[in-house]
Parts: sequence; structure tokens; C-alpha cells
Amino acid sequence: MKLTMPHFDQASVLVVGDVMLDRYWHGGTSRISPEAPVPVVKVEEMEDRPGGAANVALNIAALGAAATLIGVTGEDEAASSLRAKLQNVGIKTQFQTIKDQPTIVKLRVMSRHQQLLRMDFEEPFRTDTGAIAASVELQLDGVKVLVLSDYGKGALQNHQELVQLALKKGITVLADPKGKDFSIYRGASLITPNLSEFEAIVGRCHSDEELVTKGLKLVADLELGALLVTRSENGMSLLRPEHPPLHLAAKAREVFDVTGAGDTVISTLAACLAAGEPLENAVALANLAASIVVGKLGTAAISAPELRRAIHREAGSQSGALELDQLLLAVEDARAHGEKIVFTNGCFDILHAGHVTYLEQARAQGDRLVLAVNDDASVSRLKGPERPINSVDRRMAVLAGLGAVDWVVSFSEDTPENLLKAIRPDVLVKGGDYTVDQVVGADIVRAYGGEVRVLGLVENSSTTAIVNKIRKQ
Repeated sequence: MKLTMPHFDQASVLVVGDVMLDRYWHGGTSRISPEAPVPVVKVEEMEDRPGGAANVALNIAALGAAATLIGVTGEDEAASSLRAKLQNVGIKTQFQTIKDQPTIVKLRVMSRHQQLLRMDFEEPFRTDTGAIAASVELQLDGVKVLVLSDYGKGALQNHQELVQLALKKGITVLADPKGKDFSIYRGASLITPNLSEFEAIVGRCHSDEELVTKGLKLVADLELGALLVTRSENGMSLLRPEHPPLHLAAKAREVFDVTGAGDTVISTLAACLAAGEPLENAVALANLAASIVVGKLGTAAISAPELRRAIHREAGSQSGALELDQLLLAVEDARAHGEKIVFTNGCFDILHAGHVTYLEQARAQGDRLVLAVNDDASVSRLKGPERPINSVDRRMAVLAGLGAVDWVVSFSEDTPENLLKAIRPDVLVKGGDYTVDQVVGADIVRAYGGEVRVLGLVENSSTTAIVNKIRKQ
């Protein structure tokens, strides 16, 4: 499965569910309390993060998609903090406020990156379901995906009404389910229970085959479009009628904290589907996103650059010889991290000291060096029918091994102008006795504000001279 970065700027998602504030108190511990055998934490930092459905909306916005959030809060300081943090990142919020009930707050006491204590401040909300439905109906126009983020805290009580409102408008419905009655999500496009939630409904699964059988029966019974079971260290399983099961292995390199991982999965799925990605790709991207977030402390969102870099790593295009589509992804990722892209090109038929020195000088002009290499037919047209000495795959393999070179790509034309238009490097570098105006592609690069630089050549270093010397001997 080939993954690319979705166009999240074209995605719009409505999230409805249980919003909460995740509050963290951080501090050091150096002694045990004289009052009880517990550590004393000297609180040095207090941090608020959106949690629950608010974390889902935050993850969607962090990927670059448009997010609207509908939920229920109290009328208190926690609600104000939550609203401010969400609106600061461009999330539209519509909170039903209930004066005599507290906003749900989960307070975690942390020391040395370890959670020592969690305290929950909550009561099930007496939600006005009619007002929630009316708000949802007003916000559905222009939305591509509706997410029901259900933590069982009372904001969602009329699940079927909300599902049907969206389906009537042709809007995809995703649900992160809770409880022991999944019939309330009947007709949803996709639900995303974790394994324990799934087994609480269908019973213990002792094998992948049993999970698939029970999962497909649940899909049929509830008229679901699909079922995605998240399985912790065993990855994810996507089940759909008339499709083979898709089992994806977990991608996490190191699990630090699983808090909010389910939120990341459903938010990435929603943003990807709203951006037009096929379901298989959306699930694979959600799997990658989950691998990132479990390496973070506490409730966290992943950013578009983080996901892009994971896609880049998954494609195996961190360095070396690449196809053009891989290279464009690598360049996009580098730019997202503020890196300057340098481009140069040539035949590089027999690598010599002059080439190595020149490429080191070119690499010094920025952060990443793209080296474009003429393919064999192009070299023959430029150098004569007896060239190249080395085929393009061998030339690229040698060049990719140089420390100065980040990426190598081949081209078949006589000039790299089409590559320059696609890559749009920040700096175009050429070696030799040229003026800047004589460098092929200089006009293209300067037209979009890039730089063109000419570097000198190392004396007495030439592939042609090497070939002639060998022939004479």
C-alpha cells in the first residue's frame, strides 16, 4: 500500500461528544510524606490540554483540516480554559453549558514523566438532546465527516438521531463507541472499538479468524459500513462486508503513554476520509499516527509535519536513490521542517575526486542536496555513443553512498528543467566556467524566488581524461 500525504486543507469534520479538560500538575519528588506513606510532589508547572472529544477535534486541526466541536460543559473556569485553547487553534466550538454541573476535568499529578495520581471531577451531564441535535443539523452543511466521540459522560444520548441526520445528507459517520450496547451506532459508516470494548460485545476472541467471524457478524447485525478494531501492540483489523480482512501491524517503536491514542486514530481517520482518501489508506495513516502519539506523554495531538515524516519513513525515502514521487514527498517533509533544498545535476559517469569535492561544496549551500543524474540514453546523446561507462543504476548507487548527497534521482531529458519545475529547489548549483545566466534552469528557479550559484571545479579532474588515460595504457 503506497501512502501519500492527504490534502487536509480540503477536509472539514464535525465532532460531537464528551469534551473534557486534561489537567497536569508536574513537579519533583524528594521525600515521603510524614502523614502517610506517599511521595510529596512539589508542584512546579500546571498544564491544561483538551481531552476527550476536544482532543479529537484538536488532532483534526493539527493535521490542517477544518474542525467544529459540539459538546457539553459547565459554566466554570475549566470550560473557559478549554474553549480558549480550542479557539486559539482555529476550532469552532459550540458548547451547551449547564450552570450547576462541573466541566469534566481529569487531573493528573506527574513527577519525572510518571503519573502518580489521577483525580476525576465529573458528573453525568443532563444534556438537552434536542438542542444538541439542532446544533448538529445546523453545522452539517459543508461537512464531509461526522465523528461521534463517545466517552459515556452524557453529551451523547441520541446517537441514532445524529447518525441519521448525517446519513440523510450523504455524510460519513464515524463513532468511537463505549458501553455494552453498540446498537445505538446502527448504520454508522465505521466504528472504532478497542479490543476490550469489542470483546465486551461479542465475547472473547482466541484467534484472528474468530475475531474476523465475530466482527463481520457485528457489522451485518448493526448494518455498519465497516469495523476497525484497534488491538494495541497487535495493530489494527479492518473488517468490511465482501472485502478480505485488513490486518495492520503496530508501527510504534517505543510505547511511552497510550493516553488519547484512540482519539488520534479516529481523528486521523476522519481527516483522511474528509480529504478524499480511500478507507484502506486512511486506516494505514491512522495506524502511523497512533505509532507517533504513543511515544508522547499524556493527551497529545500529532501535527501534519510529524505524519508527513512518518509517511516518508514508511516509504523508505529518508535518503538514497529515489523515484520522483518518493523524492517529492521527501522534499515536502524537509521543507516542513524548515530545511533548505539544494539541487545540482550531471552525468557522473566515473566518480572522481573533483565530483566529491564539488558535491561537498554544493551540500554546504543548504540543508539537503538533491542530485539529478542523466539516464543512459541522455548521457549517450550528450557524450557520444560509447558513453556511459557505468549504467545509471550503478552511478546512482555510488552517488547515494556519499555523505554529501541526500537524494539521487534520474532524468531522461537532456536538461533537468522538468525536475526543477517539480522540485522547486531553494538553491540551484552548477560547477564550471559558467555565468549564472548560462546555467540551465536558472530562469525557472529565479522566477519563483530561488537562488542560482556557480561553484568552481577541481583542477585536473575529469571523467573524459580518466577514460582517455585508460585507453592509452
